[in-house]
Amino acid sequence: MSHWIIAPIILPALLAPLIAFVMRYDIVLARAASFAGALVLVAIAVGLAVISADGAVHVYDLGNWPAPFGIVLVLDRLSAVLVLLTAVLALIVLSHAAATGWDTRGRHFHALFQFQIMGICGAFLTGDAFNLFVFFEILLIASYGLMIHGGGKVRLQAGLQYVVMNLAGSTLFLIALGTLYAATGTLNLADLAVKVREIPIEEAALIRVAAMLLMVVFAIKAALFPIQFWLPATYANAPAPVAALFAIMTKVGAYAIIRIHSMIFGPEIAATDGLTGTWLFPAAAVTLAIGAFGVLGARRLMPLLAFSVVASMGTMMLAVAAFTPWATTAALYYLIHSTFAAAALFLLADLVVSRRPEGDRLDPAPATVQNGLFAALFFAGAVAMAGMPPLSGFLGKLMILDSLRDPQFMALGWTAVLAGSLLVIVGLARAGSVLFWRSTAVAAHVPAADDAEARPASPLEVAPTMAAIGMTALLAAFAGPLTDFLDAGSRQVFHAEDYIAAVLGPQEVPEVTQPEPDAVEDPVQEEG
Repeated sequence: MSHWIIAPIILPALLAPLIAFVMRYDIVLARAASFAGALVLVAIAVGLAVISADGAVHVYDLGNWPAPFGIVLVLDRLSAVLVLLTAVLALIVLSHAAATGWDTRGRHFHALFQFQIMGICGAFLTGDAFNLFVFFEILLIASYGLMIHGGGKVRLQAGLQYVVMNLAGSTLFLIALGTLYAATGTLNLADLAVKVREIPIEEAALIRVAAMLLMVVFAIKAALFPIQFWLPATYANAPAPVAALFAIMTKVGAYAIIRIHSMIFGPEIAATDGLTGTWLFPAAAVTLAIGAFGVLGARRLMPLLAFSVVASMGTMMLAVAAFTPWATTAALYYLIHSTFAAAALFLLADLVVSRRPEGDRLDPAPATVQNGLFAALFFAGAVAMAGMPPLSGFLGKLMILDSLRDPQFMALGWTAVLAGSLLVIVGLARAGSVLFWRSTAVAAHVPAADDAEARPASPLEVAPTMAAIGMTALLAAFAGPLTDFLDAGSRQVFHAEDYIAAVLGPQEVPEVTQPEPDAVEDPVQEEG
Protein backbone atom coordinates (compact mmCIF):
# COMPACT_ATOMS: atom_id res chain seq x y z
CA MET A 1 0.00 0.00 0.00
CA SER A 2 1.70 3.17 -1.22
CA HIS A 3 1.19 6.23 0.97
CA TRP A 4 1.78 8.45 -2.09
CA ILE A 5 -1.81 7.79 -3.18
CA ILE A 6 -3.18 9.99 -0.39
CA ALA A 7 -0.56 12.72 -0.87
CA PRO A 8 -2.57 14.80 -3.43
CA ILE A 9 -5.29 15.12 -0.77
CA ILE A 10 -3.16 15.52 2.35
CA LEU A 11 -0.77 18.12 0.87
CA PRO A 12 -3.36 20.83 0.07
CA ALA A 13 -5.37 19.86 3.17
CA LEU A 14 -2.38 20.73 5.37
CA LEU A 15 -1.36 23.81 3.39
CA ALA A 16 -4.79 25.44 3.30
CA PRO A 17 -5.29 26.01 7.06
CA LEU A 18 -1.60 26.90 7.46
CA ILE A 19 -1.93 29.64 4.84
CA ALA A 20 -5.32 30.78 6.19
CA PHE A 21 -4.27 31.20 9.81
CA VAL A 22 -0.53 31.89 9.69
CA MET A 23 0.13 33.63 6.36
CA ARG A 24 -3.06 35.49 5.47
CA TYR A 25 -1.48 38.90 6.21
CA ASP A 26 1.75 38.11 4.36
CA ILE A 27 1.07 37.69 0.64
CA VAL A 28 4.70 36.91 -0.18
CA LEU A 29 4.79 34.05 2.32
CA ALA A 30 1.37 32.79 1.20
CA ARG A 31 2.48 32.80 -2.44
CA ALA A 32 5.68 30.95 -1.58
CA ALA A 33 3.82 28.24 0.31
CA SER A 34 1.15 27.93 -2.37
CA PHE A 35 3.71 27.70 -5.19
CA ALA A 36 5.77 25.15 -3.27
CA GLY A 37 2.65 23.06 -2.76
CA ALA A 38 1.70 23.31 -6.43
CA LEU A 39 5.17 22.23 -7.58
CA VAL A 40 5.27 19.31 -5.15
CA LEU A 41 1.77 18.29 -6.26
CA VAL A 42 2.89 18.18 -9.90
CA ALA A 43 5.84 15.98 -8.92
CA ILE A 44 3.58 13.66 -6.91
CA ALA A 45 1.04 13.49 -9.76
CA VAL A 46 3.77 12.55 -12.23
CA GLY A 47 4.91 9.82 -9.85
CA LEU A 48 1.38 8.46 -9.50
CA ALA A 49 0.96 8.41 -13.29
CA VAL A 50 4.17 6.37 -13.54
CA ILE A 51 2.92 4.00 -10.83
CA SER A 52 -0.41 3.52 -12.59
CA ALA A 53 1.28 2.77 -15.92
CA ASP A 54 1.92 -0.83 -14.80
CA GLY A 55 -1.77 -1.56 -15.42
CA ALA A 56 -2.50 -2.57 -11.83
CA VAL A 57 -5.16 -0.97 -9.66
CA HIS A 58 -3.56 0.41 -6.49
CA VAL A 59 -5.63 0.72 -3.31
CA TYR A 60 -5.03 2.76 -0.16
CA ASP A 61 -7.00 1.57 2.89
CA LEU A 62 -7.33 4.44 5.36
CA GLY A 63 -6.69 3.22 8.90
CA ASN A 64 -5.98 -0.25 7.47
CA TRP A 65 -9.71 -0.95 7.51
CA PRO A 66 -10.46 -3.29 4.59
CA ALA A 67 -13.14 -2.41 2.05
CA PRO A 68 -16.10 -2.24 2.01
CA PHE A 69 -16.05 -1.39 5.74
CA GLY A 70 -13.32 1.26 5.58
CA ILE A 71 -12.61 4.29 3.41
CA VAL A 72 -10.50 3.53 0.35
CA LEU A 73 -8.66 5.57 -2.23
CA VAL A 74 -8.09 3.93 -5.59
CA LEU A 75 -5.41 4.77 -8.14
CA ASP A 76 -5.77 3.55 -11.72
CA ARG A 77 -4.85 5.09 -15.05
CA LEU A 78 -8.02 7.19 -15.22
CA SER A 79 -7.66 8.76 -11.78
CA ALA A 80 -3.88 9.23 -12.24
CA VAL A 81 -4.16 11.19 -15.48
CA LEU A 82 -6.89 13.44 -14.08
CA VAL A 83 -4.91 14.18 -10.90
CA LEU A 84 -1.95 15.10 -13.12
CA LEU A 85 -4.19 17.35 -15.23
CA THR A 86 -5.43 19.07 -12.06
CA ALA A 87 -1.91 19.62 -10.75
CA VAL A 88 -0.59 21.12 -14.01
CA LEU A 89 -3.64 23.37 -14.43
CA ALA A 90 -3.35 24.53 -10.81
CA LEU A 91 0.28 25.55 -11.32
CA ILE A 92 -0.58 27.52 -14.48
CA VAL A 93 -3.53 29.31 -12.87
CA LEU A 94 -1.61 30.07 -9.69
CA SER A 95 1.19 31.62 -11.75
CA HIS A 96 -1.27 33.93 -13.49
CA ALA A 97 -3.02 34.93 -10.27
CA ALA A 98 0.27 35.89 -8.63
CA ALA A 99 1.71 37.66 -11.69
CA THR A 100 -1.39 39.80 -12.25
CA GLY A 101 -2.08 40.48 -8.57
CA TRP A 102 -5.47 38.76 -8.48
CA ASP A 103 -4.44 36.96 -5.31
CA THR A 104 -4.05 40.28 -3.46
CA ARG A 105 -7.74 41.21 -3.80
CA GLY A 106 -8.70 39.04 -0.83
CA ARG A 107 -6.89 37.53 2.12
CA HIS A 108 -7.95 33.94 1.61
CA PHE A 109 -7.32 33.32 -2.08
CA HIS A 110 -4.45 30.85 -1.59
CA ALA A 111 -6.18 28.96 1.23
CA LEU A 112 -9.36 28.57 -0.81
CA PHE A 113 -7.28 27.60 -3.83
CA GLN A 114 -5.65 24.75 -1.89
CA PHE A 115 -9.00 23.52 -0.55
CA GLN A 116 -10.31 23.53 -4.13
CA ILE A 117 -7.41 21.38 -5.30
CA MET A 118 -7.93 19.03 -2.36
CA GLY A 119 -11.58 18.52 -3.29
CA ILE A 120 -10.87 17.92 -6.98
CA CYS A 121 -8.05 15.43 -6.34
CA GLY A 122 -10.13 13.65 -3.71
CA ALA A 123 -13.06 13.28 -6.10
CA PHE A 124 -10.77 11.64 -8.66
CA LEU A 125 -9.16 9.25 -6.17
CA THR A 126 -11.98 8.16 -3.88
CA GLY A 127 -13.35 4.64 -4.14
CA ASP A 128 -16.51 5.36 -2.16
CA ALA A 129 -19.68 7.10 -3.34
CA PHE A 130 -20.31 8.89 -0.05
CA ASN A 131 -16.79 10.28 0.02
CA LEU A 132 -17.30 11.41 -3.56
CA PHE A 133 -20.12 13.53 -2.10
CA VAL A 134 -17.79 14.78 0.65
CA PHE A 135 -15.11 15.85 -1.81
CA PHE A 136 -17.75 17.45 -4.03
CA GLU A 137 -18.79 19.58 -1.06
CA ILE A 138 -15.21 20.53 -0.24
CA LEU A 139 -14.48 21.74 -3.76
CA LEU A 140 -17.85 23.48 -4.01
CA ILE A 141 -17.46 25.35 -0.70
CA ALA A 142 -14.01 26.52 -1.79
CA SER A 143 -15.38 27.50 -5.21
CA TYR A 144 -18.06 29.66 -3.57
CA GLY A 145 -15.33 31.73 -1.92
CA LEU A 146 -13.22 31.90 -5.08
CA MET A 147 -16.26 32.85 -7.17
CA ILE A 148 -16.87 36.05 -5.17
CA HIS A 149 -13.15 36.82 -4.72
CA GLY A 150 -12.71 40.54 -5.27
CA GLY A 151 -16.36 41.35 -4.51
CA GLY A 152 -18.83 43.30 -6.62
CA LYS A 153 -22.63 43.21 -6.92
CA VAL A 154 -22.74 41.27 -10.21
CA ARG A 155 -20.27 38.70 -8.93
CA LEU A 156 -22.28 38.22 -5.73
CA GLN A 157 -25.48 37.72 -7.74
CA ALA A 158 -23.83 35.14 -10.00
CA GLY A 159 -22.34 33.47 -6.94
CA LEU A 160 -25.78 33.20 -5.33
CA GLN A 161 -27.18 31.43 -8.40
CA TYR A 162 -24.17 29.12 -8.37
CA VAL A 163 -24.70 28.32 -4.68
CA VAL A 164 -28.43 27.63 -5.11
CA MET A 165 -27.90 25.27 -8.06
CA ASN A 166 -25.18 23.31 -6.32
CA LEU A 167 -27.10 23.09 -3.05
CA ALA A 168 -29.97 21.56 -5.02
CA GLY A 169 -27.52 19.14 -6.59
CA SER A 170 -26.06 18.24 -3.19
CA THR A 171 -29.53 17.54 -1.81
CA LEU A 172 -30.31 15.20 -4.70
CA PHE A 173 -26.92 13.56 -4.24
CA LEU A 174 -27.72 12.69 -0.61
CA ILE A 175 -31.16 11.34 -1.57
CA ALA A 176 -29.57 9.21 -4.29
CA LEU A 177 -26.95 7.83 -1.89
CA GLY A 178 -29.63 6.99 0.69
CA THR A 179 -31.66 5.17 -1.96
CA LEU A 180 -28.61 3.29 -3.16
CA TYR A 181 -27.64 2.26 0.36
CA ALA A 182 -31.17 1.09 1.09
CA ALA A 183 -31.08 -1.16 -1.97
CA THR A 184 -27.55 -2.58 -1.64
CA GLY A 185 -26.29 -1.94 1.90
CA THR A 186 -23.04 -0.42 0.64
CA LEU A 187 -21.59 2.71 -0.97
CA ASN A 188 -18.17 1.33 -1.85
CA LEU A 189 -17.86 1.54 -5.64
CA ALA A 190 -16.32 -1.91 -6.08
CA ASP A 191 -18.88 -3.50 -3.76
CA LEU A 192 -21.67 -1.70 -5.61
CA ALA A 193 -20.36 -3.02 -8.93
CA VAL A 194 -20.70 -6.57 -7.56
CA LYS A 195 -24.06 -6.21 -5.85
CA VAL A 196 -25.83 -4.31 -8.63
CA ARG A 197 -24.89 -7.11 -11.04
CA GLU A 198 -26.59 -9.62 -8.72
CA ILE A 199 -29.93 -7.80 -8.55
CA PRO A 200 -32.57 -9.21 -10.91
CA ILE A 201 -34.34 -6.67 -13.06
CA GLU A 202 -37.73 -7.28 -11.43
CA GLU A 203 -36.27 -6.17 -8.07
CA ALA A 204 -34.25 -3.23 -9.38
CA ALA A 205 -36.71 -0.34 -8.96
CA LEU A 206 -34.70 1.40 -6.22
CA ILE A 207 -31.45 0.87 -8.13
CA ARG A 208 -32.92 2.49 -11.21
CA VAL A 209 -34.17 5.46 -9.17
CA ALA A 210 -30.74 5.90 -7.60
CA ALA A 211 -28.98 5.63 -10.95
CA MET A 212 -31.19 8.32 -12.49
CA LEU A 213 -30.82 10.63 -9.48
CA LEU A 214 -27.04 10.29 -9.65
CA MET A 215 -27.12 11.00 -13.37
CA VAL A 216 -29.10 14.20 -12.72
CA VAL A 217 -26.62 15.25 -10.01
CA PHE A 218 -23.62 14.68 -12.23
CA ALA A 219 -25.39 16.39 -15.14
CA ILE A 220 -25.77 19.48 -12.94
CA LYS A 221 -22.04 19.42 -12.19
CA ALA A 222 -21.24 18.90 -15.88
CA ALA A 223 -23.64 21.69 -16.98
CA LEU A 224 -25.72 19.47 -19.26
CA PHE A 225 -29.08 20.51 -20.73
CA PRO A 226 -31.56 21.41 -19.25
CA ILE A 227 -29.51 22.56 -16.24
CA GLN A 228 -26.61 24.18 -18.06
CA PHE A 229 -27.83 27.76 -17.49
CA TRP A 230 -25.81 28.30 -14.30
CA LEU A 231 -22.44 27.98 -16.06
CA PRO A 232 -22.37 31.03 -18.41
CA ALA A 233 -23.29 33.50 -15.65
CA THR A 234 -20.88 31.91 -13.19
CA TYR A 235 -17.85 31.66 -15.46
CA ALA A 236 -18.45 35.03 -17.12
CA ASN A 237 -18.51 36.89 -13.80
CA ALA A 238 -15.86 34.94 -11.88
CA PRO A 239 -12.33 36.35 -11.65
CA ALA A 240 -10.48 35.22 -14.77
CA PRO A 241 -7.96 32.91 -13.01
CA VAL A 242 -10.83 31.37 -11.05
CA ALA A 243 -12.78 30.78 -14.29
CA ALA A 244 -9.65 29.13 -15.71
CA LEU A 245 -9.49 26.79 -12.70
CA PHE A 246 -13.22 26.15 -13.01
CA ALA A 247 -12.47 24.71 -16.48
CA ILE A 248 -11.84 21.41 -14.69
CA MET A 249 -14.84 21.69 -12.35
CA THR A 250 -17.36 20.53 -14.93
CA LYS A 251 -15.00 17.68 -15.79
CA VAL A 252 -15.48 16.27 -12.29
CA GLY A 253 -19.13 15.67 -13.15
CA ALA A 254 -18.14 14.01 -16.42
CA TYR A 255 -15.61 11.84 -14.57
CA ALA A 256 -18.29 10.72 -12.10
CA ILE A 257 -20.56 9.65 -14.97
CA ILE A 258 -17.71 7.71 -16.59
CA ARG A 259 -16.67 6.03 -13.35
CA ILE A 260 -20.06 5.21 -11.82
CA HIS A 261 -22.37 4.80 -14.79
CA SER A 262 -19.88 2.75 -16.78
CA MET A 263 -18.59 0.54 -13.97
CA ILE A 264 -21.73 0.16 -11.84
CA PHE A 265 -24.77 1.08 -13.95
CA GLY A 266 -23.32 0.30 -17.37
CA PRO A 267 -25.50 -0.50 -20.39
CA GLU A 268 -24.68 -4.19 -20.06
CA ILE A 269 -26.02 -4.40 -16.47
CA ALA A 270 -29.50 -6.01 -16.41
CA ALA A 271 -30.83 -3.84 -13.57
CA THR A 272 -30.12 -0.55 -15.36
CA ASP A 273 -29.96 -1.57 -19.02
CA GLY A 274 -31.05 1.26 -21.33
CA LEU A 275 -31.72 3.63 -18.45
CA THR A 276 -29.18 6.44 -18.91
CA GLY A 277 -28.11 6.34 -22.56
CA THR A 278 -31.61 7.03 -23.85
CA TRP A 279 -31.54 10.67 -22.74
CA LEU A 280 -27.87 11.43 -22.07
CA PHE A 281 -26.92 11.46 -25.76
CA PRO A 282 -29.65 13.90 -26.94
CA ALA A 283 -29.03 16.05 -23.85
CA ALA A 284 -25.37 16.29 -24.84
CA ALA A 285 -26.32 17.26 -28.40
CA VAL A 286 -28.64 20.02 -27.16
CA THR A 287 -25.94 21.24 -24.75
CA LEU A 288 -23.51 21.50 -27.66
CA ALA A 289 -26.09 23.44 -29.71
CA ILE A 290 -26.80 25.87 -26.84
CA GLY A 291 -23.09 26.47 -26.33
CA ALA A 292 -22.42 27.00 -30.03
CA PHE A 293 -25.29 29.45 -30.50
CA GLY A 294 -24.21 31.20 -27.31
CA VAL A 295 -20.71 31.69 -28.74
CA LEU A 296 -22.19 33.01 -31.97
CA GLY A 297 -24.54 35.45 -30.28
CA ALA A 298 -22.40 36.68 -27.37
CA ARG A 299 -21.77 40.41 -27.17
CA ARG A 300 -19.17 40.21 -24.42
CA LEU A 301 -15.92 38.27 -24.36
CA MET A 302 -16.30 36.50 -21.00
CA PRO A 303 -19.80 35.11 -21.74
CA LEU A 304 -18.53 34.02 -25.16
CA LEU A 305 -15.78 31.99 -23.51
CA ALA A 306 -18.24 30.59 -20.96
CA PHE A 307 -20.53 29.39 -23.75
CA SER A 308 -17.52 27.81 -25.48
CA VAL A 309 -17.04 25.74 -22.31
CA VAL A 310 -20.70 24.66 -22.54
CA ALA A 311 -20.14 23.64 -26.17
CA SER A 312 -17.00 21.68 -25.27
CA MET A 313 -18.88 19.84 -22.52
CA GLY A 314 -21.61 18.91 -24.98
CA THR A 315 -19.01 17.63 -27.45
CA MET A 316 -17.29 15.53 -24.81
CA MET A 317 -20.51 14.12 -23.38
CA LEU A 318 -21.60 12.89 -26.81
CA ALA A 319 -18.71 10.45 -26.61
CA VAL A 320 -19.31 9.63 -22.94
CA ALA A 321 -22.97 8.81 -23.71
CA ALA A 322 -21.94 6.08 -26.15
CA PHE A 323 -20.62 4.05 -23.16
CA THR A 324 -17.93 2.14 -25.08
CA PRO A 325 -14.21 1.97 -24.27
CA TRP A 326 -13.09 3.70 -27.47
CA ALA A 327 -15.67 6.48 -27.13
CA THR A 328 -14.56 7.00 -23.53
CA THR A 329 -10.94 7.23 -24.70
CA ALA A 330 -11.94 9.94 -27.18
CA ALA A 331 -13.90 11.76 -24.46
CA LEU A 332 -10.92 11.68 -22.07
CA TYR A 333 -8.52 13.02 -24.68
CA TYR A 334 -10.95 15.83 -25.48
CA LEU A 335 -11.46 16.45 -21.75
CA ILE A 336 -7.75 17.14 -21.26
CA HIS A 337 -7.58 19.29 -24.39
CA SER A 338 -10.66 21.39 -23.61
CA THR A 339 -9.46 22.06 -20.06
CA PHE A 340 -6.21 23.65 -21.25
CA ALA A 341 -7.87 25.44 -24.18
CA ALA A 342 -10.54 27.04 -21.98
CA ALA A 343 -7.98 27.99 -19.33
CA ALA A 344 -5.77 29.67 -21.95
CA LEU A 345 -8.64 31.78 -23.28
CA PHE A 346 -9.82 32.87 -19.83
CA LEU A 347 -6.29 33.86 -18.79
CA LEU A 348 -5.77 35.77 -22.04
CA ALA A 349 -9.14 37.48 -21.64
CA ASP A 350 -7.98 38.82 -18.28
CA LEU A 351 -4.93 40.41 -19.91
CA VAL A 352 -6.96 41.92 -22.75
CA VAL A 353 -10.00 43.14 -20.82
CA SER A 354 -7.93 44.96 -18.22
CA ARG A 355 -6.31 46.96 -21.04
CA ARG A 356 -9.42 47.88 -23.04
CA PRO A 357 -11.50 50.97 -22.24
CA GLU A 358 -14.54 48.96 -23.41
CA GLY A 359 -13.82 46.12 -21.00
CA ASP A 360 -15.01 42.77 -22.36
CA ARG A 361 -17.71 44.25 -24.63
CA LEU A 362 -17.24 43.11 -28.20
CA ASP A 363 -17.35 46.62 -29.67
CA PRO A 364 -14.64 48.26 -31.79
CA ALA A 365 -12.21 50.17 -29.57
CA PRO A 366 -8.68 51.53 -29.88
CA ALA A 367 -6.03 48.86 -30.19
CA THR A 368 -4.65 47.67 -26.88
CA VAL A 369 -1.00 47.82 -25.98
CA GLN A 370 0.70 44.64 -27.34
CA ASN A 371 -2.21 44.18 -29.73
CA GLY A 372 -0.22 41.89 -32.02
CA LEU A 373 0.89 39.58 -29.21
CA PHE A 374 -2.61 39.29 -27.78
CA ALA A 375 -4.05 38.70 -31.26
CA ALA A 376 -1.62 35.84 -31.89
CA LEU A 377 -2.41 34.22 -28.54
CA PHE A 378 -6.15 34.60 -29.10
CA PHE A 379 -5.83 33.05 -32.55
CA ALA A 380 -3.98 30.04 -31.10
CA GLY A 381 -6.51 29.64 -28.29
CA ALA A 382 -9.44 29.97 -30.69
CA VAL A 383 -7.93 27.36 -33.02
CA ALA A 384 -7.60 24.99 -30.07
CA MET A 385 -11.11 25.61 -28.71
CA ALA A 386 -12.80 25.39 -32.13
CA GLY A 387 -11.05 22.11 -32.94
CA MET A 388 -9.02 23.20 -35.96
CA PRO A 389 -5.60 21.80 -36.95
CA PRO A 390 -2.81 21.64 -35.96
CA LEU A 391 -3.63 21.69 -32.22
CA SER A 392 -5.16 18.93 -30.15
CA GLY A 393 -8.79 19.99 -30.54
CA PHE A 394 -8.79 18.77 -34.13
CA LEU A 395 -7.53 15.32 -33.13
CA GLY A 396 -9.96 15.17 -30.23
CA LYS A 397 -12.98 15.87 -32.42
CA LEU A 398 -11.78 13.39 -35.04
CA MET A 399 -11.56 10.73 -32.34
CA ILE A 400 -15.06 11.58 -31.10
CA LEU A 401 -16.49 11.43 -34.63
CA ASP A 402 -14.77 8.08 -35.19
CA SER A 403 -16.18 6.72 -31.92
CA LEU A 404 -19.73 7.69 -33.01
CA ARG A 405 -19.82 5.62 -36.20
CA ASP A 406 -22.54 3.37 -34.79
CA PRO A 407 -25.75 4.05 -36.78
CA GLN A 408 -27.71 4.92 -33.61
CA PHE A 409 -25.26 7.75 -32.82
CA MET A 410 -23.83 8.79 -36.16
CA ALA A 411 -26.51 11.05 -37.64
CA LEU A 412 -27.17 13.18 -34.55
CA GLY A 413 -23.61 13.01 -33.22
CA TRP A 414 -21.82 13.99 -36.42
CA THR A 415 -24.34 16.72 -37.22
CA ALA A 416 -24.03 18.22 -33.74
CA VAL A 417 -20.22 18.14 -33.70
CA LEU A 418 -19.69 19.49 -37.21
CA ALA A 419 -22.41 22.14 -37.12
CA GLY A 420 -21.44 23.17 -33.60
CA SER A 421 -17.79 23.49 -34.60
CA LEU A 422 -18.74 25.74 -37.51
CA LEU A 423 -20.76 28.04 -35.24
CA VAL A 424 -17.96 28.21 -32.68
CA ILE A 425 -15.42 29.02 -35.39
CA VAL A 426 -17.60 31.86 -36.71
CA GLY A 427 -18.24 33.22 -33.21
CA LEU A 428 -14.57 33.18 -32.20
CA ALA A 429 -13.51 34.67 -35.54
CA ARG A 430 -16.00 37.51 -35.10
CA ALA A 431 -14.75 38.19 -31.59
CA GLY A 432 -11.11 38.16 -32.68
CA SER A 433 -11.88 40.52 -35.57
CA VAL A 434 -13.58 43.04 -33.28
CA LEU A 435 -10.94 42.84 -30.56
CA PHE A 436 -7.75 42.88 -32.58
CA TRP A 437 -8.33 43.74 -36.24
CA ARG A 438 -11.13 46.31 -36.39
CA SER A 439 -9.60 47.97 -33.31
CA THR A 440 -6.72 49.24 -35.47
CA ALA A 441 -9.21 51.30 -37.51
CA VAL A 442 -10.49 53.16 -34.45
CA ALA A 443 -8.87 56.44 -33.48
CA ALA A 444 -6.14 55.78 -30.99
CA HIS A 445 -6.79 56.53 -27.35
CA VAL A 446 -3.70 57.65 -25.46
CA PRO A 447 -4.04 56.72 -21.78
CA ALA A 448 -2.00 58.33 -19.05
CA ALA A 449 1.40 56.81 -18.46
CA ASP A 450 0.39 55.40 -15.08
CA ASP A 451 -2.96 54.08 -16.38
CA ALA A 452 -3.42 50.28 -16.30
CA GLU A 453 -4.46 50.41 -19.98
CA ALA A 454 -0.99 51.68 -20.94
CA ARG A 455 0.98 49.04 -19.03
CA PRO A 456 2.31 46.22 -21.21
CA ALA A 457 1.86 42.72 -19.88
CA SER A 458 5.07 41.42 -18.36
CA PRO A 459 6.60 38.09 -19.43
CA LEU A 460 5.41 36.55 -16.14
CA GLU A 461 1.82 37.63 -16.92
CA VAL A 462 1.87 36.23 -20.45
CA ALA A 463 3.75 33.00 -19.64
CA PRO A 464 0.79 31.11 -18.06
CA THR A 465 -1.38 31.71 -21.15
CA MET A 466 1.46 30.54 -23.38
CA ALA A 467 1.95 27.48 -21.17
CA ALA A 468 -1.72 26.50 -21.46
CA ILE A 469 -1.64 26.89 -25.25
CA GLY A 470 1.64 25.00 -25.32
CA MET A 471 -0.03 22.10 -23.52
CA THR A 472 -2.53 21.76 -26.39
CA ALA A 473 0.42 21.59 -28.80
CA LEU A 474 2.06 18.89 -26.65
CA LEU A 475 -1.20 16.93 -26.58
CA ALA A 476 -1.17 16.94 -30.38
CA ALA A 477 2.52 16.03 -30.61
CA PHE A 478 2.19 13.11 -28.17
CA ALA A 479 -1.34 12.07 -29.12
CA GLY A 480 -0.29 8.49 -29.86
CA PRO A 481 1.24 7.55 -26.47
CA LEU A 482 -1.38 9.52 -24.59
CA THR A 483 -4.24 7.84 -26.46
CA ASP A 484 -2.74 4.40 -25.72
CA PHE A 485 -2.56 5.29 -22.02
CA LEU A 486 -6.13 6.61 -21.98
CA ASP A 487 -7.43 3.62 -23.94
CA ALA A 488 -5.94 1.27 -21.37
CA GLY A 489 -7.58 3.36 -18.65
CA SER A 490 -10.97 3.21 -20.40
CA ARG A 491 -10.78 -0.56 -20.62
CA GLN A 492 -10.00 -0.70 -16.90
CA VAL A 493 -13.24 1.17 -16.22
CA PHE A 494 -15.44 -1.01 -18.44
CA HIS A 495 -13.80 -4.29 -17.43
CA ALA A 496 -14.10 -3.75 -13.71
CA GLU A 497 -12.89 -7.17 -12.52
CA ASP A 498 -9.37 -5.91 -11.76
CA TYR A 499 -10.74 -2.89 -9.89
CA ILE A 500 -13.08 -5.08 -7.84
CA ALA A 501 -10.37 -7.63 -7.07
CA ALA A 502 -7.91 -4.94 -6.00
CA VAL A 503 -10.41 -3.32 -3.62
CA LEU A 504 -12.31 -6.35 -2.27
CA GLY A 505 -9.91 -9.20 -2.97
CA PRO A 506 -10.43 -12.08 -5.42
CA GLN A 507 -14.06 -13.15 -5.60
CA GLU A 508 -16.72 -14.34 -7.96
CA VAL A 509 -18.05 -11.49 -10.07
CA PRO A 510 -21.32 -12.12 -11.94
CA GLU A 511 -20.74 -12.42 -15.66
CA VAL A 512 -21.95 -9.59 -17.86
CA THR A 513 -21.66 -8.94 -21.56
CA GLN A 514 -18.85 -6.43 -21.94
CA PRO A 515 -18.21 -4.27 -25.02
CA GLU A 516 -15.78 -6.08 -27.25
CA PRO A 517 -12.66 -4.53 -28.86
CA ASP A 518 -14.93 -3.87 -31.77
CA ALA A 519 -14.54 -2.76 -35.36
CA VAL A 520 -14.86 0.87 -34.35
CA GLU A 521 -11.64 0.72 -32.37
CA ASP A 522 -9.31 -1.57 -34.28
CA PRO A 523 -9.11 0.28 -37.62
CA VAL A 524 -8.26 3.52 -35.86
CA GLN A 525 -5.49 1.91 -33.85
CA GLU A 526 -4.16 0.15 -36.94
CA GLU A 527 -4.13 3.42 -38.86
CA GLY A 528 -2.34 5.14 -35.93
